[in-house]
Amino acid sequence: MDAVAHSRARAERRQAAQRDLPAFLPAFLPPEAPIDMPGQPLHGAGRPPSPDSLRPRGLAWRRAFVVLATIAMTAFAAEQMYLVLSVSSLTLLETAILVLFVILFAWIAFSFANAAIGFVLTLSGHDRTLGIDPEAPLPDLHNRHALLVPTYNEEPGRLFARLQATYESVADTGRLDHFDVFVLSDTTDPETWLNEEKQYLALVARTGSKRLFYRHRRNNVARKAGNISDWVTRFGGHYDSMIILDADSLMTGDAVVRMAAAIEQHPDVALVQTLPIIVNGGTIFARLQQFAGRLYGPMLARGIAWWFGTESNYWGHNAAIRVKAFAAHAGLPELSGRKPFGGHILSHDFVEAALMRRAGWAVMMAPSLRGSYEETPPSITEFAARDRRWCQGNLQHLKVLPARGLHFISRLHFLIGIGAYITAPLWFIFLIIGILISLQAHFIRPEYFSKGFTLFPLWPAEDPIRAAYVFGATMAMLISPKLLALVAALLKDGERRGFGGGLRMIASTVVEILLSALIAPSMMVFQSQAVASVLLGHDSGWNVQRRDDGSLPLSELMRRYGPLTLVGLILAAAAYAVSFSLFLWMTPVTIGLSLAMPLAALTAKRGFNVLLVAPEGRIPPAVLTRANELGNDLVTADKPLERALHDADLTQAHLSQLEPAAGHAPGDIDTVLVIARARLAELGSLDQALTKLSAPEKRAVLSDPEAFRELAALARP
Repeated sequence: MDAVAHSRARAERRQAAQRDLPAFLPAFLPPEAPIDMPGQPLHGAGRPPSPDSLRPRGLAWRRAFVVLATIAMTAFAAEQMYLVLSVSSLTLLETAILVLFVILFAWIAFSFANAAIGFVLTLSGHDRTLGIDPEAPLPDLHNRHALLVPTYNEEPGRLFARLQATYESVADTGRLDHFDVFVLSDTTDPETWLNEEKQYLALVARTGSKRLFYRHRRNNVARKAGNISDWVTRFGGHYDSMIILDADSLMTGDAVVRMAAAIEQHPDVALVQTLPIIVNGGTIFARLQQFAGRLYGPMLARGIAWWFGTESNYWGHNAAIRVKAFAAHAGLPELSGRKPFGGHILSHDFVEAALMRRAGWAVMMAPSLRGSYEETPPSITEFAARDRRWCQGNLQHLKVLPARGLHFISRLHFLIGIGAYITAPLWFIFLIIGILISLQAHFIRPEYFSKGFTLFPLWPAEDPIRAAYVFGATMAMLISPKLLALVAALLKDGERRGFGGGLRMIASTVVEILLSALIAPSMMVFQSQAVASVLLGHDSGWNVQRRDDGSLPLSELMRRYGPLTLVGLILAAAAYAVSFSLFLWMTPVTIGLSLAMPLAALTAKRGFNVLLVAPEGRIPPAVLTRANELGNDLVTADKPLERALHDADLTQAHLSQLEPAAGHAPGDIDTVLVIARARLAELGSLDQALTKLSAPEKRAVLSDPEAFRELAALARP
């Protein structure tokens, strides 16, 4: 059955189920406007057409400059490293370390080239991508647009606080009539699900709006990508664009309207991606990320947008997407093979952007558009857990990379995403080989005369002075993008004041560089473990992210970070035993690993508020202040399932948004639901039911109208 026929059948079942429900309940969903979203073949398309009307002038030269600059810097560094290692011939270990150095330095040089471009563009002023000028009057809108908020087991109070703040900000623009807002829930926890419904009903009551909708999926197939595609196939026909927010996203009405207007005004554009700024950093680690993202992020984003052009990328949220382009060309195929490389595509955003570009649509980035915000994990632990999921998704792109017809810049996006994780184990291997070379030099007597006849000895080849220069230059290139961003901000009065003044900004940058350097070895190990885990066939699953508190009990802290601390101490002792110079060379790694446990504990705490101050932290924008005020007021209720079952209105509200079960094939039985209903038939009270039913059984009952009525009947006297 195609999407249109399936949608009509579902709508008829819903109408039949809602005939006897009270009239006071809000419409959880609008009438459906189905649209087909066929899965796209990876190997069946031809050469991508080009949206020439939007291509910046000299785009080919821009890309050539970035590539040639990267090659030139890498070639010079490779030559110097070769001179460091040997004046005659290379050993096997030396050859391996040279190859790794070239790969890793190319990654550094590429980043440096982007930073240098971004530095020049930042000093020159705002970009005008798609004519978006943050200082210009707000444009008018003519079409309908949707604001989508996918969620998965997030804390409902904070979720709806951010949503209400964004909604009110859009209303303040006077363009609210052009937007409908959808909360798209994939929540599996029964209590959280009921809390979401309660918060939704309260939001509708507070605003009196008929443009707020809520949908819970019975089966969360394909995770977030499946959540969005389900909405597109059911309701996408109503809307020109959809603006995708994450559960932790926040946007000003100004940004929302300007993105929607860009879609309306440029018919060849499929996607407009903003640069989300991190806010609400409470812990030291979160504020570290917030400061770094705010100071360095805009400059780097301008650099990449300069040569991405019409082949930019999609980061999964805080972006506007043309619905018809997404529906026609971004349907994701299911990859062959077993997890973690097979199955549904996890990092769907890169692939969706590449597929739309393959079909001839422009994918653009607007790095200077203000008013786009997100939050970050509160600790190293939570950051590493999220990074594990991203690692699997990015490595899965190895199967998408050979797809026919993709633009070469789209392939480069995949390679950059893969490289972001592959470089971690490469650095680790580089470190190990360097230690082995040092051990070889210390313990193995060199052969000054080869076995064949020679008049001259073969002296040891390594050049320590040149090695120091190469090391220093490499470290300088790693740090220089941060220093360039600092200089660019210092030269702008508004930015300098926003960060609390020049001296505070300089001190904060120094602290950020030091803390990031100390954390980097632990992240190198975590990412190396993640890559190894994926390659060994382990799936990351779909876990809930902690957003407010990243602290760990001492036992868990020791379990996670104790081995890293032990490895750091052993490496430091071994290096010192070989030579003091090796010990000094190893300190950037050994200090960070040795301090892994106290660093993880310290950075997960609140405090240290004098430094690492970002403008949005000092003077929060109005939408952020409003979201935080609402977040303090919208307290998530305890025992929402029990409360709902004792409240006839909430019970009826829940029933009103359930979709009657569709027919199933013979023998296709929901065993969890069958067991749950059997338990309900034997239990005599609500307390027994809530105690005896497992979480999956409760979810099955909450998803089935008849089973839910049976559960609700137990609450009646």
